[in-house]
Formats: sequence, structure tokens, C-alpha cells
Amino acid sequence: VFLIPYLLIVFVGGIPVFFLEVALGQFMKQGGIAAWNIAPLFKGLGLASMVIVFFCNSYYIMILVWGLFYLGHSLTDTLPWATCGHAWNTERCAEFFHLELCRNASANASAAVTALNVSCVDMADKRSPVIEFWENKVLRLSGDLSEPGEMNWQMILCLVTTWIIVYFCIWKGVKSTGKIVYFTALFPYVVLILLLVHGVTLPGALGGIVYYLKPDWSKLAEAQVWIDAGTQIFFSYAIGLGALTALGSYNRFHNNCYRDAYILAVINSSTSFFAGFVVFSVLGFMASEQGVDISKVAESGPGLAFIAYPKAVTLMPLSPLWATLFFFMLLVLGLDSQFVGVEGFITGILDLFPQPGAGSLRREITAALCCLVCCLIDLSMVTQGGMYVFQLFDNYSASGITLLWQAFWECVVIAWVYGADRFMDDVARMIGYRPLPLMKWCWAVVTPLVCVGIFLFHVVNYKPLTYNKTYVYPWWGDAIGWVLALSSMLCIPCTVIYKLLRCKGSLRERWQLLTTPIWGHHHLEYLTPEAEAKLLAPEPPKEKTTLFETVI
Repeated sequence: VFLIPYLLIVFVGGIPVFFLEVALGQFMKQGGIAAWNIAPLFKGLGLASMVIVFFCNSYYIMILVWGLFYLGHSLTDTLPWATCGHAWNTERCAEFFHLELCRNASANASAAVTALNVSCVDMADKRSPVIEFWENKVLRLSGDLSEPGEMNWQMILCLVTTWIIVYFCIWKGVKSTGKIVYFTALFPYVVLILLLVHGVTLPGALGGIVYYLKPDWSKLAEAQVWIDAGTQIFFSYAIGLGALTALGSYNRFHNNCYRDAYILAVINSSTSFFAGFVVFSVLGFMASEQGVDISKVAESGPGLAFIAYPKAVTLMPLSPLWATLFFFMLLVLGLDSQFVGVEGFITGILDLFPQPGAGSLRREITAALCCLVCCLIDLSMVTQGGMYVFQLFDNYSASGITLLWQAFWECVVIAWVYGADRFMDDVARMIGYRPLPLMKWCWAVVTPLVCVGIFLFHVVNYKPLTYNKTYVYPWWGDAIGWVLALSSMLCIPCTVIYKLLRCKGSLRERWQLLTTPIWGHHHLEYLTPEAEAKLLAPEPPKEKTTLFETVI
């Protein structure tokens, strides 16, 4: 039933904002910050997106680090999280987890457990080796956010390796990354198909797929389902990060970005839907193996990738092979997302300080500095309290609240300050025809209302952050989280106030001046001679002649 709110928000929120960001980058030929020269007063939107994407680059890499760690440990005969008896296991570790039998208060069940020489009271205190591997070996979890503990050298090694891979994939720019992405974007589909073919042959898989597809209509009345749909779309479509604007700026001026937006939206959402079959066929198998309801084995967040799926893999024949395939796919998928984020950030920084004559060395140094700074921040996440820091970043710095705030202002600025009809005309000049009027109404009315609705719900239902439903963050932990969130959100109003105060003239004159677009040279193609005078820096006559001939 989640598909109903999901698809609704795709069409009124996801696609319109996705298209707006790509079209803006393509039209302005600038990265996330300089693209907002279309309404210079609101350049804070670009700064906010840079802050969000910087935080996102910093913490998202941890998923790749954990994936690489698991991948390294999958290359063995016996998976280390399948058995007890390792240095990281406690006395409470139990491989045969028959706690479910105790819950079914039948004589046969009790007899089955007693046959293992373990009483039901003892079983209640036992822990799975999968959870112990995750908490004691991977995270080495401390008791509190205020206890960072010592660093994990194996994790530091994985962290540095991952950043080196990211750097050498993006250092030369979009052309080299584009070639790498052919592999990193297509390979996961091969693995997903292999995992699905294997998954549906497992006993209990059908039950999992039925659980996935059978709608529970009562859930539509829960506001949280709608919030989750909105947050999922905004995050998976990379909206509000400035990355789409940066990638759009590399497009040809007459590229049909309108068609691309729909194609990408269909591919993106179809992949999510398809991946659901892969996950739920395995969860159905797990539930039947353990004799519990599927809702008991389903996890979300890091728990699905690093607890539920590794646990399922241990129950399969040839388990190291499936574990290796799964974590290699996870690593490749994560690298894709990381490329986009880092590329978006670097493009924004380089466009902020344009030096047309500078070669690729400037870009390589900027990329190296960016990766190095993020890597240093990540050191706080490979400590024993690292998971608490990771969750702070995940819940606040690039969360639903910050992305919704960003998307709201993007739509308002384009639709009401620059003008929705005016932007539709600009899009028509690029692609040769006007998009459906639905786009204009979404930018002007529907999307901002959806963003405000979900944003207010987030704020009204705000609860202090918890980890694993047991540990509640201290007040100062939440305060740090809000500092992370507000560091991007306040960029927009602060920049507007600063620019208005710095400008001279009456308030009306200031508004007029600061909302007049600053055009680039490529806009010569269709700007009038009067507007041409407003160009930032006149080019030499020879180049202008060449440009004119090219246009003809």
C-alpha cells in the first residue's frame, strides 16, 4: 500500500523538482551555487545545497566502509558471523536460536528446546552471532555518545581504501566518471537478478513476496507512511543536494532533459520496486526457517543490509558466494551515489571561483582536499561511539527536514521570483517545446504545499533521537544534530538578509536589482541586444564571431 503515497509524491514532488534542478543546471551551465545567478538574491540556496552534500559525502561513505569490511570477511570458507566461538563473541552467543519455540506455549515446542539442553529462560538472554559480529566486531559499540573509545584500525584501513577508490574515479572529471558508471550502474542489476532467481527458489520465499505485495489499507490513514514516502523519494532522487544541477550543467544546451527526468524517475522507482522482491523473498525464507512472522525479521536502515541479509545468507547453501555477491553489489551501488555527491560538491566549489585558464590540476587538488577533509571527519565514525555520530549525521544533516526545506525554496524561487512561465519558456528554448502545464502548477503550488505539509508533520511529531529503540541521545547530542540541520537551513534567509542590507537604494530597487538574472555567454544565442550588455565580462570579438557562426 506504500506504493500509493509513493507514486503520488513521485508525480507531484519527485519528478517536478528533479526536472527543475537538472533543467536549471543545463540552462545556466553552472554548478549548484552559481546556477542560482538566475535569482542572485537567493544564492543561499546554492550554499545550503553545498553544506548538505558536504555532510552527506562525509557520513554516507560509512555504508561503503562497512560493506567493504563485510566483503573482506566474506572471502572465507565459513562466514565469521555464522558461528560463535570467536574473540568478539560473548557467553550469551547462541547459534541455535529457538526463542520462537518458547513463545509458542506448546508442549512439543518446549520439548524441542529442552532437547537442546537449554531452558526457555536461558534462551531469552541469548544473542545471535550475526548481531554480535555487527555490534562487537564491526562497530565495537560503546555505551554512550560521550564515550568515543578507541579507533578501529581495520575500519580506518577500509575508510582510507574507500576514499582512494572514490578519488581516482572522479579526479579527472565527468568524462572519466561516465565510463566507470557504465559498470557501477549496470553490474548491480546483474547481481539483483541473480539474487532474485536464487531467492525465489528458497522455501518460504512465496510467503515473503505475498507479504510484500498484499496491501494493508489501514496504513493509508497513518501520516507516518506519507512522511516516509516523501522522505524516501527526496533522498533517492538526490533532490536538494545540488548534485543534479552540477550534472545538468555538463549536458548539451539542447539536450531533452524533460524526457530524461521521466526516464530516470521510471528507472529509479522500478529498481526500488524490483529490489523489494529480492529482499522480501529472502525475508520470507528467514521467517520460515525461524518459525516467526515476517514482520519480526524485517529491519530497516543499516539493520537490513548488515544484520537481516547477512543472517539470511548464513542459512543458504554456498553462503560465502552469496555474501560476496551481495556486499560487492552494495559497495558498487554506494560508490555510484558517492560519485554524484562528491562531483556535485567539487563542481559547486570550482564554479564559485572560476578560472577559465586553469587546467585539470586545479580540479585534482580540489578533489583531493575535499576527500581528505571528509576522511578526517569520518575518523569520528570509526571509533567505538561512531555509530552514534553516524546516526546524528543521518537524522539531521541530510534528513527529510533539510531536503524538504531546500525543495520548498527552490520551487518558490523559480515559480514566484523568476517566474514559472518564464522558466517554461527557457526550457522550451532548450528542448524545442513547452513541457506539460502540470510542471508549472507543481512548481508554483502543489510541490511547495506537499513540502510544507510533510515538513510541519516532522516538526510537530519531533521526538529525541534513539539508537536501536533502547539508547536515548542526551539533550546535547540532539543540540549538535540541530546545529548540523540549521547550518544548511539558515544559509537561505541569512544570505537574503545580507544581500538586501548590502545593496543600495529603496527596498523595491534593491529587490529589482537582486532578482535580475546574471546571464552567461551561452545565453547570447537568444538574448536581445539590450540584455546582451548585462553580460559579466565581454569576450574578445574573434570568439564572439566563432560562437555566432556555430549558432548559425
